[in-house]
Amino acid sequence: MSKESTIAVPADPDDAEDRAVSDAGLERALMGRRIRKLRNSLGLSQAEFAERYSIPLANIRQYEIGRTLPPVAVRAYLRIIEAEPQHVADVLQAA
Repeated sequence: MSKESTIAVPADPDDAEDRAVSDAGLERALMGRRIRKLRNSLGLSQAEFAERYSIPLANIRQYEIGRTLPPVAVRAYLRIIEAEPQHVADVLQAA
């Protein structure tokens, strides 16, 4: 059974507009929240974050709304940014 087919949060039967959330959808949403919190803690807009850390703006937008999950390498890079945001920015600027 895939993460897309496993329901993490069932739809509310009393709400016609509510939809079930899959495990994969929940994982994407939580990652999007984590990225948004990181970006906000740095006081950056999506465009500023994308430019500072050389991640395409369209990707940041997609990750934050939970439409797509960043590839493993990008998730690792985001962890490094979380740990040492200024160091990463300095290294990229010097490159």
